Amino acid sequence: MTTVHDAPIPVPTLATTPDSSGDHRGSWIPIGGMIATRFMELRKRRGLMIALIFVNIGVPTLFLLVRLLGHAIAPKSYGPAGGYDIFTNLVAGVMYVFGFIVAATLGCTAGSVDLAEGMFRHLVVTGRSRLALYLARIPAGLAIIVPLVAVGFAIVCTVCVAAAPTSISYQGASIPAGLSITGLETWAGNHPDTVICNFPSPLPPPSNVSCGNGPGPGNGPVGVIKGPQGAGVPGPATPAQIRAEAVQIAQQNYGGYKQIFLYPSNSLMIKAGLWIELEAGIGFIVGLGLASLLGQRTVSVILMIVLEVILTPIFSRHVIPHFLNLERAVVGLATAHLEPGGLPLVFGGGGGGGPSGVNAASQLVPETTTVAVCVIVAWLVVWTALGAWRMMTRDA
Repeated sequence: MTTVHDAPIPVPTLATTPDSSGDHRGSWIPIGGMIATRFMELRKRRGLMIALIFVNIGVPTLFLLVRLLGHAIAPKSYGPAGGYDIFTNLVAGVMYVFGFIVAATLGCTAGSVDLAEGMFRHLVVTGRSRLALYLARIPAGLAIIVPLVAVGFAIVCTVCVAAAPTSISYQGASIPAGLSITGLETWAGNHPDTVICNFPSPLPPPSNVSCGNGPGPGNGPVGVIKGPQGAGVPGPATPAQIRAEAVQIAQQNYGGYKQIFLYPSNSLMIKAGLWIELEAGIGFIVGLGLASLLGQRTVSVILMIVLEVILTPIFSRHVIPHFLNLERAVVGLATAHLEPGGLPLVFGGGGGGGPSGVNAASQLVPETTTVAVCVIVAWLVVWTALGAWRMMTRDA
């Protein structure tokens, strides 16, 4: 008889388990495939993509195209399509506000699309980390909104530089741009009537200088040339006296003249581009967290529009007693304080303290740059944490 001994059955170890070393489903770090999937889900929403392209690229392009055609057809009636003023108004008045709104709409869609379409349960049963599923939406959404904003901004910069006017308008007078103080004095000496009748100065012009409708806005008043009629009374002046008066007025106005530019500088365009990209990124991340927290898109989009269009302008311009620190905690005020100095004040209803807008921040509720940066970082971190927490605790 043959005796058969029981042989131990080999137990597979973790190292020999198929695919055990490459399984990262429990990791909170999103992998490239997860990000690509979220990107494709958002990109396939045609209505949303059309809205994003139209607002970020279509609106500024259409505006500039109309101006280009108008100037080409009737140059005396329609000014150049580009230039410094067109650039600053488009960036601060259109791309900043509407870029935030459509970026927030994209974020709200990314934060609620799985729940709205009943796909959240299917994502959970895959075993993937819920935190990774949430974090994967951030680079996926930014990969859509950042290039769109960049393309629209590049079109604005190109047209505003290429189609800029050849001269600037200062106090109603057409003047060559970029003159030094000596160059402006020389130009004023060669065009004394234009300077005396248009540049501001405290006293009326000489009687033998014709200024159309006389002293007033756009026609003076300018300095006194003492003549035969008596001291301090405008009277006839010699050509040399008129030129000297024009040069003196030009010296007094050089500070305002040098703040007017034909087209934006490279430094201003770079800063403005980074600034509106920051605003769009904030809109997307906050909208993503808010929609994930509430679980629906419509209400989240409405709340983001109210924040940008109603609450931010109020809190940015008006000091509310006993609520100053609360106003400083609004992210819109923080980003407004980071606005480049060459742009007009957003939500200001006009220029921001001069042609270059260098004093725009003085019209805002006071806040230091350090506090503004901290507020922005806090909003990004807090809303990301709230959105991720709600996704991790939501019932499948």
